[in-house]
Amino acid sequence: MKYSELKLPSDEPEQLLIKSQDTTNYNYGCDPEKRKIEDLLQYGVINLDKPKGPTSHEIVSWVRKILDVSNAGHGGTLDPKVTGVLPCALGKATRVLSALLDAGKEYIGVMYLHNPEPKKKIEKIFKIFTGKIYQTPPLKSSVIRKLRIREIYYNKVLEVDKNHVLFRVGCEAGTYIRKLCFDVGEALCSGAHMLELRRTRVGNFEEDNSFVTLQNIKDAFTLYKKEGDEYYLRGVISPMEKMVSHLPKIYVRDTAVDAICHGADLAAAGACYIDAKINLGALIALMTLKKELIGFGIAKMNAMKIYKSKSGIMVKINKVFMERGIYPHWSESKTRK
Repeated sequence: MKYSELKLPSDEPEQLLIKSQDTTNYNYGCDPEKRKIEDLLQYGVINLDKPKGPTSHEIVSWVRKILDVSNAGHGGTLDPKVTGVLPCALGKATRVLSALLDAGKEYIGVMYLHNPEPKKKIEKIFKIFTGKIYQTPPLKSSVIRKLRIREIYYNKVLEVDKNHVLFRVGCEAGTYIRKLCFDVGEALCSGAHMLELRRTRVGNFEEDNSFVTLQNIKDAFTLYKKEGDEYYLRGVISPMEKMVSHLPKIYVRDTAVDAICHGADLAAAGACYIDAKINLGALIALMTLKKELIGFGIAKMNAMKIYKSKSGIMVKINKVFMERGIYPHWSESKTRK
């Protein structure tokens, strides 16, 4: 299996269907990449490199204090000894973190075999633990210990050195890699346990140029507060829309935005561009034509039916993130035209 073939659900490309075309009025709203720094501190997310030692809760608490924001949250707990990608949402963006549950996660770890085994045998067992697997959370876990199903998208042995096995795994949220190592050891009839683990991806958050440390955050915020230099802080904080980059989307015309902000469901007339991946019952991210996140909804039909529909409700709204009044009411905008 080539590395290019190791894919998470978030790697599926966007495929847009044009239901209707419209332009956006730049007197309202804002391109997420051009938000004021004060708005980013309330509607932003940080691709944070968690160090070994502190808990995920402690890390988030430090971020909140460093940036002097009222609220912060993380996208998936990492054990104190585990390092790596920990998306950290700021302010009102914490409500968007639930989107990352379906994005998939990737880890690189070191498993220690209690007795050496041939590499081919290890690879064969790893392949068995691909797809849907049964797992019972370990004793030291914060959830109820009951049997549950989790999906392993890919599972690859990278290197074997005597008793040490370096591996890469892509999996569904809530998969315990420590338990996976134990189960692989049982299947090998030699026993095994996890030595080290690093999370390398959460959806589209990965070890790249936006990957930052706590010290990076502190330095960038100090420069901003003392010298008014926003450049480095903007390099640290991404718009909250990054958390929904993997979700199927519907792009909404300006005249429908404020109605959705007031809790209205999305009707056929409000949709412009539709992701072809939308299935009945899927979680949908509703976006403006400037690519701002409006809210989440549940699809009432699949993409092709939405595309062909002339009337009716397409998406049932279940969560709204955009403030009311950013876009004008449809009757007001019609008058201004």
